[in-house]
Amino acid sequence: MKLVTYNVEWFDRLFNDKGNLIYDGTWSGRWDVTRAQQIDALAHVFRALDADAVMIIEAPDTSRARNGMVALETFAETFGLRAREALIGFANDTQQEIALLYDPDKFSARHSPLGSPRFDEEFRMDVDIDAHPDPIRWSKPPLEVALSTGTQTIQLIGVHAKSKAPHGATNHAEATRISISNRRKQLAQCIWLRQRVEQHLAAERPLIVMGDFNDGPGLDEYEKLFGRSSIEIVLGEGNGTQLFDPHARIALSRRLGAIPTTSRFRREGQPYLQALLDYIMVSPDIAALKPDWQIWHPFDHPACYEDIALREALLDASDHFPVMLTLPD
Repeated sequence: MKLVTYNVEWFDRLFNDKGNLIYDGTWSGRWDVTRAQQIDALAHVFRALDADAVMIIEAPDTSRARNGMVALETFAETFGLRAREALIGFANDTQQEIALLYDPDKFSARHSPLGSPRFDEEFRMDVDIDAHPDPIRWSKPPLEVALSTGTQTIQLIGVHAKSKAPHGATNHAEATRISISNRRKQLAQCIWLRQRVEQHLAAERPLIVMGDFNDGPGLDEYEKLFGRSSIEIVLGEGNGTQLFDPHARIALSRRLGAIPTTSRFRREGQPYLQALLDYIMVSPDIAALKPDWQIWHPFDHPACYEDIALREALLDASDHFPVMLTLPD
């Protein structure tokens, strides 16, 4: 069983309002990549993955005028993918949904929100230490999925956590204030997510949390201020039951030295910036099956590097790279 998380940068811009692909030479949302080039690249990557299910981060928009599930199923049909049915949970207003594209011959899947508050609702927590609970909302509510093979059901939670970047800042002081505020909100979101994780663990449900957390151990200086990353919160701390991700474990075990990376960002006039942002965290019962994790990094993964067509496709398709979890059938 092959499960993938993949953040596809501005997937939405490759489709018109009817969900049809815009296959032409106009620019996509990717720098210096046309729509046709990005579509071809994504088709190559998805075919190479040949996954049973893909949690797509930044999936096409679902709104009054657009239907992300239609767009994804059109993409899958066009390129003959096994994972050809789409599922979206709580839609958001950012034009970047979280969606699952899966093989209906292997699974049945349903949106399975749990607990209160739901992820499309409001969570209250005092994040600015003024003794008054603050309203916390997800801009992109996590997608909760019950994925069933007929003999077993696995709970999936697809996540796109809030970016910590100080968007809108006009000076250093304002950037610092916005960054700290965003960090507080992100930690609160992940405390909320961890509460949901603990509900599944208490019920002994097999669980996989997968997606883009825009965070990781040692990623910025504000981690020192707050003492931990959101990844550590979601994985679990102290004596409680913990989730496992080998790439997170490597990153948590060292503050210096090489760590895996899942993304590569262009900076004007500067070297590319790489970071570990995408994770697949599993509950102990799934970890006991000894699954295999692979980051399809075009330069770090030998098979991806040696396959020139795949290497170039990964670079054109997105600024993130797929992370695959392979479980024994």
